[in-house]
Amino acid sequence: MSEEAVSLRAPFAGSKVIVPKHVVHRSFPSETVVLNLQTGKYHGLNPTAGAMLDALESTGSVAGASAEVADRFDLSQEAVEEDVCRLCEALLERGLIGLDDEAQ
Repeated sequence: MSEEAVSLRAPFAGSKVIVPKHVVHRSFPSETVVLNLQTGKYHGLNPTAGAMLDALESTGSVAGASAEVADRFDLSQEAVEEDVCRLCEALLERGLIGLDDEAQ
C-alpha cells in the first residue's frame, strides 16, 4: 500500500462509518442524491460514489465497503480503498457521514 493510501486510511482505521439519521439518500441510474436534512443541502454522487456510500452504510467500515465495491466492479481492493477514503473525507467534511471511534 502506498504512503498516500496509508495516510488517507489513517483517520478511518478503527472507526465505524455511520450515515447520520439527518442524512437521506436515494440512488437513480445516473446519480445518487444525498440530502442533509439539517442544512437542507442536496449533494449529487456519481454511480460509483453512490455504490460506495451504500457499501459504507451496509458494512460500516472503509475496509468492508472497499471489499464490497471491489468485488462488484472487479477492481483491486487497494485502489478502491483509496477512493473510498477520499469519498469519506468529502462526505465527512459536508456532515454526510460520521465516525464512531468506539464502535469497533
